[in-house]
Amino acid sequence: MKLLHIDSSILGDNSASRQLSAGVVKAWQAAEPGVEVTYRDVAAEGINHFSGATLGALGTPAEQRNAAQQQEADLSAKTLAEFLAADAVVLAAPMYNFTIPTQLKAWIDRIAVAGQTFRYTEAGPEGLCGNKKVIIVSTSGGLHVGQATGVAHEEYLKVLLGFLGITDIEFVRAHGLAYGDEFRSKSLSDANVLINEQLFAAA
Repeated sequence: MKLLHIDSSILGDNSASRQLSAGVVKAWQAAEPGVEVTYRDVAAEGINHFSGATLGALGTPAEQRNAAQQQEADLSAKTLAEFLAADAVVLAAPMYNFTIPTQLKAWIDRIAVAGQTFRYTEAGPEGLCGNKKVIIVSTSGGLHVGQATGVAHEEYLKVLLGFLGITDIEFVRAHGLAYGDEFRSKSLSDANVLINEQLFAAA
């Protein structure tokens, strides 16, 4: 089984989402020792945001591309290939201003590709990645569950993944991390209990 692990926090070693996503991968490896992990840190690697230059590179025949265009095309191809090859994805998704980090959006723009991960038909769009499982590590400084806005970045990811045909989605949540040391400690502890005692209990 191939597992793709995506980190997106800008906080480095101080990131709760990074710590928890690493815990999910470790627990998955313990439950399925043969799992093959590919890791991508979209914050540290700085995947270019989707732009006119990206489209221009993809629309230019390979033999006519300049060096910058070839780099753009290669990045898109490699990112998409990693996603397509994965049977499952662990996606670390902190909430920044009610949405995901722009670095994670840049990654999404490379894997949401018509004809590869979804297609349009006479009956409407059809996702092509329904065989994948995704575990989303959702972190936030505040508490949003039950509020009118909901957990906006989670809703976005569910819609996006659903568009790609992915419905096997589980969440590991650590919210309220900015509500003081005691609240943060409890939130992280609860998330780790879920990861280590419940998430793979049936595996």
